[in-house]
Amino acid sequence: MQSTLERASHWLALLCKIVAGIALLALLGVTIADVSTRYLYRLTEGAIALRVIGSVELVSYLMLLSLLAAMAANVEKSQVVVEAFSHGLSPNLKNRLHGVYLLGFAALGLVLFIGLLDSATAAARHGEVTQDLRLPMGPIYYMAAVLSLLLGLRSLIHALLSAVFGAEGEVSHGE
Repeated sequence: MQSTLERASHWLALLCKIVAGIALLALLGVTIADVSTRYLYRLTEGAIALRVIGSVELVSYLMLLSLLAAMAANVEKSQVVVEAFSHGLSPNLKNRLHGVYLLGFAALGLVLFIGLLDSATAAARHGEVTQDLRLPMGPIYYMAAVLSLLLGLRSLIHALLSAVFGAEGEVSHGE
């Protein structure tokens, strides 16, 4: 069971890293295009007036997706160890405490998922769109809800691995 959970976590992390990478590349592309077109406008004193419409909006939603995906991909590396409190504890007990800590992230992911799922259904039902580009908000909320669910799921997997099996917080993938 432990190796099955580790494999599932590995593949979910890989999926989240791909989503985060694509969102970050798109974010950088929009930012570079926006800055370049503004500079070109200034350089040509207004003769070339190309603009990236809705760049602020695009960057904000891409940032949301990249942050949620990155959080879900790296949840097992999230604990800040306070050496003053855990100095005398055995590694096994530290791992089990880490598992309890990750249960909080699992709860956070679930709460975010439920809230974003509710927002997605309401946005889809009412035809809510973004302010500048008039993109439907439903799919944006659904994607954020799925990433929040992955955050909660990976946190739960690592909480089980740490608390039940006493496994290390960071899963080894044979690398």
